[in-house]
Amino acid sequence: MAQFFRSGWRFMLAGIAAALILLGLAQALSNFFAAPSAPLVSIGGAFIDIIPPWVKDAAIALFGVYDKIALFATMFLVVLLLAAGLGLLAKKHRTAAQLAVAVLGLGASAVVISRAATTLFDAVPTLAGTLAGVLVLGWLTTWARAAADAPAEARATDGNDDAGAPAASTDRRRFMLGAAGSAVLGAALLIGGRAASGIRGGVDTIRKAIRLPAPATPAPALPDGVSSPVPGMPKFVTDNANFYRIDTALSVPRVDPSTWRLRVYGLVDQELDLSFDDLLAEDLVEADVTLTCVSNPVGGDLAGNARWLGLPVRRLLERAGVDPSADMVLSRSVDGFTAGTPIEALTDDRNSLIAVGMNGEPLPAEHGFPVRMVVPGLYGYVSATKWLSELKVTRYADDRAYWTDRGWSEKGPIKLASRVDVPRSFASVPAGEVMIGGTAWAQQRGISAVEVKLDDGPWQQADLAADGGIDLWRQWSFTWSDATPGRHAVTVRATDGDGNVQTSDRADPVPNGASGWHRIDFTVTED
Repeated sequence: MAQFFRSGWRFMLAGIAAALILLGLAQALSNFFAAPSAPLVSIGGAFIDIIPPWVKDAAIALFGVYDKIALFATMFLVVLLLAAGLGLLAKKHRTAAQLAVAVLGLGASAVVISRAATTLFDAVPTLAGTLAGVLVLGWLTTWARAAADAPAEARATDGNDDAGAPAASTDRRRFMLGAAGSAVLGAALLIGGRAASGIRGGVDTIRKAIRLPAPATPAPALPDGVSSPVPGMPKFVTDNANFYRIDTALSVPRVDPSTWRLRVYGLVDQELDLSFDDLLAEDLVEADVTLTCVSNPVGGDLAGNARWLGLPVRRLLERAGVDPSADMVLSRSVDGFTAGTPIEALTDDRNSLIAVGMNGEPLPAEHGFPVRMVVPGLYGYVSATKWLSELKVTRYADDRAYWTDRGWSEKGPIKLASRVDVPRSFASVPAGEVMIGGTAWAQQRGISAVEVKLDDGPWQQADLAADGGIDLWRQWSFTWSDATPGRHAVTVRATDGDGNVQTSDRADPVPNGASGWHRIDFTVTED
């Protein structure tokens, strides 16, 4: 076996180089087509669609906001291993290996055209990359055989071990230059094409040029003292760059606001069709809202607080005229993602918005530019549709949304939660006075109290920062004045504005959000 791999490394390298050419050319060409025309993007998206919820939940728990990078890295590694195997196959059966590459390319093309927002035309990048990969595999396999066979041929012809050395050296050099050149070119196309997709169609330039109108109804000024005094606490308002991102889009949709439309239809008296300019011309509302991901584990950081600018959804629904039998609005993204939102959450007096702005600027591309939904009190998977394109007024009995069709609960109200932010788990702090701080949230109900427990001691009241409103998280602090050296733990629980105390019962995020008390262990050291 070892001899086999020693003699076959050139062919494995040939397979890997051919795969890089295939992926790189397809990725580069995809910038002239729909974003999902890149094969890794479409295959990754299809994988996300078919995995059970617990796999998604485990990936987010392990990698957090880096889950997409982890998926791409895993797919890339699998492709390289498969390519190396096809290269070994080409050592004995070049035509069979080329045929296998062609079949895999056709399969990837089928996946591409099966995705939302793609057409048959979007298979062109993958088909072109496949053709290039087949040809490169053929050339490199021929050269690898020549490099491997040259010394033996020379000895057989001349009876001299050294006679074939120049020819063998030339064959080996040609193979190495060809394989290395193909691999470098393919990697450059892959990396460059992926980077270029971030500026597809100049949408970023368009976004930066947009000047949002002043809100007709500004958000109330946040009261003094909303931030915890504990050093090291997260900002009360999350910067756009640090706001968590969890969604199903492996390639961020690049939507030109000049061609964007929002369709409101279904169980309505009249359909509506709005442009981005139409939306900006409305009397927009500004609201501070904390969003939370249903995949957030106990103590997790998949929550963020921002100031949003948008049009209340209830105004559109009033204008359209909702059928009394409707109980759900199915929102759809340009990439095909859907979320089913209870209609009462969009028609009551909460600040449910068709949002265009985030913290004073147009939505970042990663957070839904040009338009997304923001609904206080509900997990994002049933409400926070990014890159919004449609609102269908319907019934739960008639329509299913993306994640509810995969086992998650239908309505997704956010659970009461709290966490310890300072100190971090396994941190070391000096003895004496130790400042402990954290965050709690219960959107639409607010936070009325937070308690902490040191080790196995009694519950003690924490100090609450100022209250910014029922749709915002609330920060808290606690001073341990006489911390003694050794290993210690702190546990936190919150009480919402309705008087409900956070449960200690542990539950996984699937199917309707995690629950349980957050506890961290840390060390108090000698002065």
